[in-house]
Amino acid sequence: MNEAAEVERESMEFDVVIVGAGPAGLSAAIRLKQLAEKSGTEISVCVLEKGSEVGAHILSGAVIDPVALNELIPDWKDKGAPLKTEVREDRFYMLGHSGALRLPNFMMPPLMNNHGNYAVSLGNVCRWLAEQAEALGVEIYPGFACSDLVYREDGSVKGVVAGVFGLGKDGRPGPDYEPGMELHGKYVMIAEGVRGSLAKVLIDKFNLSEGKGPQKFGIGMKELWEIKPENHKPGQVTHTMGWPLDTKTGGGSFMYHLEDNLVSMGFVVHLNYKNPHLFPYMEFQRFKHHPLIAEVLEGGRRVAYGARAITEGGYQSVPKLVFPGGCLIGCSAGMVNVPRIKGSHNAMQSGMLAADAAAAAIAAGRQGDELTEYQAAWDASAIAQDLKKVRNVKPLWSKLGLLGGLALGGLDMWTNQLFGFSLFGTMKHEKNDADSTGKAADYPVIEYPRPDGVLSFDRLTNVAYSATNHDENQPAHLHLKDASVPVSRNLPEYAEPAQRYCPAGVYEIVKDEAGDDKFQINFQNCVHCKTCDIKDPAQNINWTVPQGGEGPNYPNM
Repeated sequence: MNEAAEVERESMEFDVVIVGAGPAGLSAAIRLKQLAEKSGTEISVCVLEKGSEVGAHILSGAVIDPVALNELIPDWKDKGAPLKTEVREDRFYMLGHSGALRLPNFMMPPLMNNHGNYAVSLGNVCRWLAEQAEALGVEIYPGFACSDLVYREDGSVKGVVAGVFGLGKDGRPGPDYEPGMELHGKYVMIAEGVRGSLAKVLIDKFNLSEGKGPQKFGIGMKELWEIKPENHKPGQVTHTMGWPLDTKTGGGSFMYHLEDNLVSMGFVVHLNYKNPHLFPYMEFQRFKHHPLIAEVLEGGRRVAYGARAITEGGYQSVPKLVFPGGCLIGCSAGMVNVPRIKGSHNAMQSGMLAADAAAAAIAAGRQGDELTEYQAAWDASAIAQDLKKVRNVKPLWSKLGLLGGLALGGLDMWTNQLFGFSLFGTMKHEKNDADSTGKAADYPVIEYPRPDGVLSFDRLTNVAYSATNHDENQPAHLHLKDASVPVSRNLPEYAEPAQRYCPAGVYEIVKDEAGDDKFQINFQNCVHCKTCDIKDPAQNINWTVPQGGEGPNYPNM
């Protein structure tokens, strides 16, 4: 990324620049303005969002723990926050091919209890948070993708480049070229979400993962369904494990009954799976044919689809959060509690902690240094404790498979809950998800049933329900480090798994005019899940931002 050094741009100055209008970024912005108002001072805050609007790229289950919202905006109910459906019933199932075993709720550690939480559209929660932020004077710019970083002479982060438009397919400026702007801040907060393109650069440049475990990920796919009123049970939350995945492949499902006869239906596959023939999207589609699920969806209609990666490394994998000139907040660092399938409350709290540190530093006349107070506050926070209690669940599942991992992971959560210690200490993640991929010849090919168009759908049909759009005349935002690798290495060794791990059909092996295999990238389909950046066995694909405003446009997701 050297674009910033080659083009002269206008600049704007702020006290704090925040990249990403998700739960973490918006909570940080609100907190900064609240602190300024309380102290009778002024603080300028800018939030940049690559989606066409706030919430357009937000996708989550989601059942949200309101603990952070209670602190940030105590009167959120009076202000009309879109938390309407309180959880009334938790259900946990182990699935077989056609049967289901319900696990007793008393077996689950208290942290797995969802009572007092809310089934929501996280996208709509972020839209509401943006309204609260703007009412406080935060400047929010949707449709502005941050494509580069700007540094001070001492090497600290000074700001970002945002709003570059009009590059042609060859990467050269076209007739409508706009070079974008530099937005400078005394501190820059990176809140891009999972596997953010700027966060990747910063983690590498400042060696933020030194001494930490490799980050782990899952791919989460979600459909929003409108179901028949007689099948709708507002506040019912169901989680499943097992079928259609085998016992060595991690993952599971969620089904959340929202308001207005809507159900969030999702499926997660842990990306450390070994069999390169596995097709996560098709696992999701056949899952919906299980009798437990099909009876709920029967007679309903799918109204939206999307996918995104999920951070799963937990406590051991959270990098150093601060660097000269800024910090990582939310899922840019990875703060998801894996067994709870929750991260929004931790993301919001991290943004608030970062805001506290930045406001104090600015008041003291500082800028461009490390916000060490944020790191110290996070280390001592409820976020760290939340993640520490469940730190061994993921590595136990990876090491022992579903049954052993479930048994010992549950025991470990209980001992942490009751006694504050783990029998296993802190287990390590052995390798990253790309390195977990096995050779195609060592694993069986998996035959998947054809989608029926009623409960299950092909990828391209479903992508249409994500409202994804990209200008075809721009450079592809999916970069191959070596264009020969997909055909010369990944195809013979791994049956080119990009054809399957992508939930949007971006990657294909096709025949060229000479009849030879060719790797084709349909970047127009990309829903910005970033699975390719994570799972490619050669680590040959680099996900970067396209022009601002492009990608999915998720409604109510």
